[in-house]
Amino acid sequence: MRIDKLLANRGYGSRKEVKKLLKSGFVKINEKPVKDASAHFKPGEDIVTIHGDVIEYKEFIYLMLNKPPGVISATEDSLHETVIDLLEVDDAVFNPFPVGRLDKDTEGLLLITNDGGLSHQLLSPKKHVPKTYFAVIEGEVTSEDVDAFKEGVVLDDGYKTMAAHLDVLKSGITSDIEVTIMEGKFHQVKRMFEAVGKRVKYLKRLSMGPLQLDESLELGEYRELTDEELTELKNHHL
Repeated sequence: MRIDKLLANRGYGSRKEVKKLLKSGFVKINEKPVKDASAHFKPGEDIVTIHGDVIEYKEFIYLMLNKPPGVISATEDSLHETVIDLLEVDDAVFNPFPVGRLDKDTEGLLLITNDGGLSHQLLSPKKHVPKTYFAVIEGEVTSEDVDAFKEGVVLDDGYKTMAAHLDVLKSGITSDIEVTIMEGKFHQVKRMFEAVGKRVKYLKRLSMGPLQLDESLELGEYRELTDEELTELKNHHL
């Protein structure tokens, strides 16, 4: 791999800035100064340092974000703040993207990565990766609603959803529920409740496949996946 690609990957500036950094002589491969931008090194074998600090190369980045409301699930937008805008520069340089979408007003678990292969597997309609949400519903959620979700409900466009598992945590004028769906239609949870005559007031995603939201993350905070989380995610339904 070229040394200039590594430096760009790790956020050391534009091509011009990287070349200037190399000319300074502070970049070394195995303790030997390297000034040629096209010089190659072997990730995992050669040791690259800048001012004595080891620079590690990562091809992919996997981030768990607790998405706050008011932020859209996109890489860029001229009008609204995006989930990518919440990232530190050191993470943004990997050009990651959100895996799927959460509505602007929806909170909770959002995976952000630059691994297109994993994203495709998780979003593929053929994989039926389960997604669990907590919601506050306007109106009393009944056992009839639970049965309806178990059978699949017909949305406003005539599409009948796959079976969904609905748990009623608290029922009353407003109801607290958890629901697990196996697909990802546009505004699906909201539209499923509309199909049974109710409205979602608050929605938060708790999990996607085996990946559970780290409840210690404040809204807008994120962290890298652990090795265990990543292994489980890659092996689940893949």
